[in-house]
Amino acid sequence: MSHSGLLTAGCIADMMRGNELEQPVVQILGSKRIAGGGEQSERYRLLISDGQNLYSFAMLATQLNELHQNGQLSEFTVIRINRYITSVVNRGERGEKRVLIILELAVVKPGASIGEKIGNPQQLSDGAATNNGPTATPARTESAGTISNGSGYQNRSLNASTAPSSASLSSDTLTHPINSLSPYQNKWVIKARVMSKSAIRTWSNAKGEGKLFSMDIMDESGEIRVTAFKEQCDKFFDMIEVDKVYYITKCQLKPANKQYSTLKNDYEMTMTNDTIIQECKEVSSLPEIQYTFVPISQIANMEPNAMIDVIGVCKEVSDVVQFTAKSSGRELKKREITMVDSSHAAVQLTLWGDDAQSFPSATNPVVLVKGARVTEFGGGKSLGLVGGSVMKLNPDIEAAHKVRGWYDNGGSHEAISSVSTRTGAGAGYVTEWITFHEAKERNLGNGDKPDYFQVKALIHNIKSGNAVYKACPQPECNKKVVDQENGQYRCEKCNADFPNFKYRLLVNMLIGDWTSNRWVTIFTDLAEQMLGKTSQEIGDALDFNKDEAELIFSAISFKNYVFKLRTKVEFYGDSARNKTTAVEAKPVNHKEYNAYLVKNIQDLTGIGKN
Repeated sequence: MSHSGLLTAGCIADMMRGNELEQPVVQILGSKRIAGGGEQSERYRLLISDGQNLYSFAMLATQLNELHQNGQLSEFTVIRINRYITSVVNRGERGEKRVLIILELAVVKPGASIGEKIGNPQQLSDGAATNNGPTATPARTESAGTISNGSGYQNRSLNASTAPSSASLSSDTLTHPINSLSPYQNKWVIKARVMSKSAIRTWSNAKGEGKLFSMDIMDESGEIRVTAFKEQCDKFFDMIEVDKVYYITKCQLKPANKQYSTLKNDYEMTMTNDTIIQECKEVSSLPEIQYTFVPISQIANMEPNAMIDVIGVCKEVSDVVQFTAKSSGRELKKREITMVDSSHAAVQLTLWGDDAQSFPSATNPVVLVKGARVTEFGGGKSLGLVGGSVMKLNPDIEAAHKVRGWYDNGGSHEAISSVSTRTGAGAGYVTEWITFHEAKERNLGNGDKPDYFQVKALIHNIKSGNAVYKACPQPECNKKVVDQENGQYRCEKCNADFPNFKYRLLVNMLIGDWTSNRWVTIFTDLAEQMLGKTSQEIGDALDFNKDEAELIFSAISFKNYVFKLRTKVEFYGDSARNKTTAVEAKPVNHKEYNAYLVKNIQDLTGIGKN
């Protein structure tokens, strides 16, 4: 039986000229394993035929290794190539030599059912890729890395490729696909786009001091991590920029440490003293960085430590908090921002160090994070940045324009549910809307950890008489002092006497929504913000001008605020009391509050919901 009609005659020469063909069909006439560090690290080269031409510079992508290992790609098997790439590995007077990387394939007919070579194919010459047609040439034999089809046919190993002769790399440089690299090649150049770049990490131990940074790079064929230590860290860190394309050569390849990398590559690179990196300034055909964005509302259902891409508008920002880590003694800075999107959900993202310090807190930028880590705390989900994470503000991509349009055209006033909860929630944190009656029905505050909620409430009464207290004048101490009635004030915490003190605010006020009332406590910073006066001014007024003090407190009486509240049952002796503290109070944004009411009505009645 003739099988000649099965193959796409002449397709190999077309592919080697760089033409894009749709699902060409070829026959496998031989294969060779290129040894590696395991089943997923080894590579397979194929001798393929289209009935007219033979070609041995075909390689399987590693994700197809299992097909070969299971015997599905035996001799004479006919396959359909569903997706492939080609890359130049040699260029000379006779034209250019390309390697074919097969990324996806389907078996058309097993080799056992064919049982023979189809047609009388001839070896494709080195110049056939750029000349007018295929040319039959004698087979060449080289000592290293040959491949055979059992009939004496041999061809050069892929390792016989070219490398740059100097530090000058340009558009004429011969490049290799990332997916074709292995530790058994030492002459290669790749052209890759930087997906992410870590900060410099330093360490000091008994062996000495060190530093490193890493970057994740990609091309059409795959992705890989590159790490630089010490001198290479100093040399290349400043020049590397995310999203730019670079030529890279002379790095050392080794098996990837999957504990620290989620990239789909069995290898990773380490820079050496010989490493050359040069920016590709020509217009590059490399694909843009791809994102798989997860709607914020779906984060609540994700497992802790999952790595995701997310995009949203920064709705709220907390202040930068500086503290000393107990474990290391290092001074740390962090800031928490709240991201929202059109899934009507919000999530908290924690920023550290320079990211926290430089974040534009005065604006509402679109925030994109590639490789954010999902964390779980207090029953909710939040996001954090890790070594390979990339954060971009107001990126010029369609998804960013879309979420910005949603936010600016009413999204900023829509009712939002947060997937995050945490202990110690503070300013800038989106909490759930709950009435005082609902808070009581749910027994909020009775658990091991405090609960947080927000409510629109009216200020009914303020206990102004004991709204201030005299505190220790030391900057880091707010302990109440004892007036010794001799011109000295004693702080038991500092174990010291002082000739002066500072006023601190501790305001108790009764607030209520349409369901019930509750006493809440307001501490100094928030109280000063609400009253529009400093603690000293309020303390002086209470001591020396009662009428002025009354005006200060009455200015906010019977006004509505959106309160964010912390509630926790505390024990005083044998009695339990639910202590509620305000962590934020803002004037009512009526558009946003009305959106919340409309959503509540829709949820209760089903009217108006899509």
